[in-house]
Formats: sequence, structure tokens, C-alpha cells
Amino acid sequence: MASNENEKVERLKRLREESKKGGGEKRIEKQHEKGKLTARERLDLLLDKESFEEIDAFVTHRSSDFGLEKNKVPGDGVVTGFGKIHGRPVYVFSQDFTVFGGSLSETHAEKICKVLDLALKNGVPVIGLNDSGGARIQEGVSSLGGYAEVFWRNSMASGVVPQLSAVMGPCAGGAVYSPALTDFVFMVKNTSYMFVTGPNVVKTVTHEEVTSEDLGGALAHSTKSGVANFATENDADCLKQIRELLTYIPQNCEEKVPPVEPRQADPLKEEKLDTLVPHSPNKPYDIKDVINGVMDKESFLEVHELYADNIVVGFARLAGRSVGIVANQPLSLAGVLDIDASVKGARFVRFCDAFNIPLVVFEDVPGFLPGTDQEWGGIIKHGAKLLYAFCEATVPKMTVITRKAYGGAYDVMNSKHIRADYNIAWPTAEIAVMGPKGAVEIIFRKEIEKAEDPEKKQKELEDRYKAEFANPYRAAARGFIDSVILPSETRQKLIRAFELCQNKVDSVPRKKHDNLPL
Repeated sequence: MASNENEKVERLKRLREESKKGGGEKRIEKQHEKGKLTARERLDLLLDKESFEEIDAFVTHRSSDFGLEKNKVPGDGVVTGFGKIHGRPVYVFSQDFTVFGGSLSETHAEKICKVLDLALKNGVPVIGLNDSGGARIQEGVSSLGGYAEVFWRNSMASGVVPQLSAVMGPCAGGAVYSPALTDFVFMVKNTSYMFVTGPNVVKTVTHEEVTSEDLGGALAHSTKSGVANFATENDADCLKQIRELLTYIPQNCEEKVPPVEPRQADPLKEEKLDTLVPHSPNKPYDIKDVINGVMDKESFLEVHELYADNIVVGFARLAGRSVGIVANQPLSLAGVLDIDASVKGARFVRFCDAFNIPLVVFEDVPGFLPGTDQEWGGIIKHGAKLLYAFCEATVPKMTVITRKAYGGAYDVMNSKHIRADYNIAWPTAEIAVMGPKGAVEIIFRKEIEKAEDPEKKQKELEDRYKAEFANPYRAAARGFIDSVILPSETRQKLIRAFELCQNKVDSVPRKKHDNLPL
């Protein structure tokens, strides 16, 4: 009897060992040679020490075609389960490239679906570590169906629990749509790529010759397409950044982000706020100096840093509480809004609103970028996405106008008229339909043409316009600005305003769902 019991225990131990070996030592070595960690090594770095609990470790595929019935590996190419990050629970799946190239089979998909179902049911974030050759060709439509099951669950979980994707190897064809449906996408430079069709298909169809890295590498997607929010140096850096990001976001849409110990703002940057904005309206300055001078020291985590850098988005802490930052960047395109910046901002605002993260907007925007490329590319529709995102957001929303707030862009950037809670301006703020030069040329065109010295007349009129209109006081007189403050007062004003808005209750009309201008 004892012998029989020992055999059962030994069998369990043997199966566990088989599961942990994945595709075997040789394939693990190849993974390491490429500069990549294995599926289990990644989970060890991602999760708190000894917190991982695996589920479905003994699942194997059911296929009997093309000799697959003779090749079954416990786990079937994906490690799934749950663990903790900074003491908070998360669900995870990590694809194992050493087993069938991480390809997705019917059972592989079922394992991922189970994790997504559990995350949704229990209100816990889910993190996917993608490293896969795509659909398992030998399984045909069963594999394709598996992808669709995953996509559907990504859609249902959207806005309910945070979903993070790390692309840490190949991700091609239908596989790319699961990360694209999630909230944040991390990629690893030189070892990961995403594309719907690979270089060979591109060459056949369009006769373009391009490498996998140039077509769909981390830098391509973080600078050109905007698909990737973060481009990381290696696997370890990627996993570290995921851990950091999770400290700024809640477990689900019903909760708020736990506060941390407050820090003061960077004293050197805070001191410089009063003299930061140049006297000349055409001279740039770095809006990140404003963010770092107002927010808790070293708390700003930028998202999408390399894409559409005329707008800056990211998370920071204000007196220990997580907030979402949206800011125009005068250092790039003078801070104008274009198609890419509008979409980038809208996506971030909607995430913050879905997960109860208050918004702080730093505004210095001369308007929308003119030109045929922008108009034909749909700047009206894409600019409306940012406007819509701010309009529908019900979280606490604050705006600080540091300098320019011109035209429709003034309305779009979280103005009082679209239910912002607290709007303040620095003395350097210029709030008007357009800049002095353009306004004067329209209003006083005939007067300038008739003048003896048109240039002198134009300058006189521009100075008059600046004095009367290019300031924050007309808006303040109408109540569109709650206060005009010294830049060095910004931090304390925002902290006090947020104290009052912590329990804000706002609503939108009852509807099945909105019709965002996609």
C-alpha cells in the first residue's frame, strides 16, 4: 500500500518537473542566446518572491494531426496562474517559446481564457507576456477560434480590470490583436516585434524590402505607429517597468489607487516655476519642468514618451495620490495638437477615467496643426476624440493654463465648459480665439492697409490686442477660470482642490454605449 502511495507521489513530482522543463535544455539555451528569458524566469522577475501559484500546469493539446499526438508537453506552451506585485494580486500568463515556438493551440488559448475569466470575476489586473510564433498551423481553425475567444475576453475585460501586455518575442498575424486590445503595451528592443504581415509577405505584395525590426520592432511601434507605450532595454527592464506602472493604477474599475507616503515636489524645480515661462510667447520651455515642479518628487512616469511628443501623458503623484497628467509640450511643434497627439491624449484620458484616476492638465496650446496632411488625415475626427474623452470623463479634472490657450484647442483641453472641476491660470496665460498676429490681420486688415507705415500700425494693434485679450483676466471675469495664481502656488492649490473632489459624483445620460468618433 505504501509503495502504491509513493508511486503516486513520484508521478506527481515527475509531471511537475516535466512541466518546468518546457521544451528542454537545448531550447532554453537558444532562448538565452537570443538575450531572452524563459517564460518561468520572466514570472520570477515580474512577481513578488515565491508568490506565484500555477494553474493548468498539466494541460496538453488534443491534436492528433501531423504526428502531434506523439509530442505532448505539460502546459502546452503557456504558463498561467496568479501571484502578487507589491503585495497586490494579479493574474498572469507567460508564453513559452521553447514549446512549439509558443504557438497558440486550442488548449493554449483555453488556459489564457481561464486566466482572463478569473481576472474579470475577481476584479484583478491581468498581465500577458507574449512570445509566440502565432497560431499552431497543425490545428487549423481550432487555433484561430482560440484567438477569437481570447479577443472577446479582452474586449469584455476592457475598462473593468487593467490589462497589460508585454511583447517579449515574436507576435505576428492575429496574435497582435490581443495586445492591441489591452491598456498598455510594452516591447523589448531588438528581441520583440509585432506585425500583421511579416517582411516576406510585404516583399511579395508591395516589393518593399524591410527587416522584422524595422517593420515591427520596439522602436518602430513606439515612435511611428504608437502601438507600443513603452520600449524597454531587455526582458528584466520590461518586467521592472510593469511592476512600477502597476503602483499607479487600481485593481479594477470599482476601486481607487492606494495612496503612498507623500513626498514634497523637487525644491529646485518648484523654485523656478515663477520664472519658467519666457517673456517672448514664441520661445519654448519644457513642460516636464512644470510637471516635476508641481508633482511629488521623482514620481512622474511618462507613457508613450517616444510618440507624438508634442503632448506629454503619464502618471504622477500629488501628495501621495496617483493622478494622470496630460500636458502640451512647447518644445515640440510649439505644443500644437495634431492627429497623433489627439489620439494619444484621448486614449490616456479614457484609461484614467475608466479606472478612477484624477486628471491634471497643463495647457500651453496655440491650436490645431494646419495643413492638407492633417485635414485630409482627419484632424477633425481625431481631434474630436480628445474632446470627447475629456467631455465624458467623470473623474476629478483640473486644468492649469501656463501660457497659450487659443481657439478650439482651449475648449478641447479640459476647459470649464466641458465640466472641468478646477481651472486656474498663471499670469502668463493668453486665452483668446487666436494669437495677436492672426487676430489683428483679420480684424484690422483694412486699417493696416491704409496706414502710412503698415508694419508699425500692425505692431501697435498687436500690442493693444495683447493687452486687452491675451491674458487670463477676461476669462476669470466670466468665471471660466477659477483663479489666476502665481506658478509657485500651483501645487498647494491643486492639493486643496483634490481634497474636496475625492468623493466627486458625476454621471452621464443612460445609454447602451457611446459612439466615440473612431
